[in-house]
Amino acid sequence: MSQTKLKNFADALPTFWKSRIVAQAGNSNIKILKMDGQSYPAETHDYAEALIVLDGKMFLTVEGEPVEVPAGEMYLMRAGVAHAVEPGSHGTLMIVDPAVA
Repeated sequence: MSQTKLKNFADALPTFWKSRIVAQAGNSNIKILKMDGQSYPAETHDYAEALIVLDGKMFLTVEGEPVEVPAGEMYLMRAGVAHAVEPGSHGTLMIVDPAVA
């Protein structure tokens, strides 16, 4: 068993919007990234991913609809769904997605 201070890990990241793997659990990556208020372009994945806001707030557009995800909440993005991060998103984001073999 190991313990990780996620805020310290996030603070040490050199750039915004570039996730780093903190750990793997089962067949999943656990990633952390910093959001700096800028937008992030639309993307689609062939897998589901959990977007967990640790602190701050994330604003998404999911299939054309606005979604606000405050600190302490999670948005489960279904596979194949287009989503974009809108301006104003800030703080620390944890992403749980499949580990690539």
